[in-house]
Amino acid sequence: ELAMQIEENIKAFAVNTDLRVVVVYGGLGPKTQIEQINKGVDIIVATPGRFMDIYLAGHIVTKTLQVLVLDEADKMMDMGFTPQLNRILEVVPRKRQNLLFSATMSDKIHQLSANFLEHPTVIEVTPQATPAATVTQKLYFVPNIKTKINLLKTLLEEDGEIKKLMIFCKTRTSAEDVFKFLSRKYKEDEVRVLHANKGQNTRINSINAFKNDEVKILVATDVAARGIDVADVSHVINFDVPIVIEDYVHRIGRTGRAYNSGEAITFCTESELYYIRKAEKLIKQTIQVMPVPADVFIEETPYEERQAQAREIDLQKRRENPDFKGAFHEKKSLSQQRKFEKEKVKRNPRVAAKYSVKRSSKKR
Repeated sequence: ELAMQIEENIKAFAVNTDLRVVVVYGGLGPKTQIEQINKGVDIIVATPGRFMDIYLAGHIVTKTLQVLVLDEADKMMDMGFTPQLNRILEVVPRKRQNLLFSATMSDKIHQLSANFLEHPTVIEVTPQATPAATVTQKLYFVPNIKTKINLLKTLLEEDGEIKKLMIFCKTRTSAEDVFKFLSRKYKEDEVRVLHANKGQNTRINSINAFKNDEVKILVATDVAARGIDVADVSHVINFDVPIVIEDYVHRIGRTGRAYNSGEAITFCTESELYYIRKAEKLIKQTIQVMPVPADVFIEETPYEERQAQAREIDLQKRRENPDFKGAFHEKKSLSQQRKFEKEKVKRNPRVAAKYSVKRSSKKR
């Protein structure tokens, strides 16, 4: 998605010039891309994997390369592209101009820049992790996923200001669940879902439909957080708090663009509060906490979800304090689960009858 966006911008900048640009990326067969390269090209926009595939097939000659640009370097490293980047650096000429763009400057990026750049000039456009002043940030505390769905339903019904919305989820499963809920509420052409399991053409069509105002709501995982450049997104909802803290900044940066005002809303459970505090520290701001509307039904947290949250909180405490022993134990968990199952049997006569039949058949 990002490669196509950059190609689109280069073509706009290169109007009335003889510059030829080709974009190459995975998810589609390479035949057409190779044919375009073989016709002659000045600029190649590529994802690392597809670049190496076409290079190894003998269709890219790197000895005349003069400029190498690494865009979204931090995201590429987060996605595990470091081996491909190192291979690219091995096959391009040593004498070249290098440019590296990154939204954040983590230790990994400093290490990459040390390998990639020689005595670089550092240009910082804005201080790191600075949200746009045009974005209003809001935070809702909720106990579980079902309550998040109820809150989402209420906000969509009551907030008439939501004109164009991106909903971010941290997993494909979560994104699909939110999409299925919205599909029952909205017409098929009003909402799309975008994640890595969707085919390349499906993802392209979804992004274009969102850009062209054919779709009001786009549900996405972080695969889309940086690849979509749409100026008129009025709202962003973080259905899940991102575990990679920098992704919080990239998500909310989809709204409040081109001097437009925007609103970023985050749903947070107890086990996600840790990441919210990290995000607040990163952006050097306190996110405004909003009361959950009175008409939002607060669901009871299922046993499995309670246990998952407890494990996550223990993990967070261990990160902060390696000596922390943990309040969650597997044996204790098993005991609690048995207790929970017995309680469920007592409360549900149908389950109790079934449980009784099983017990009596065992005695025989």
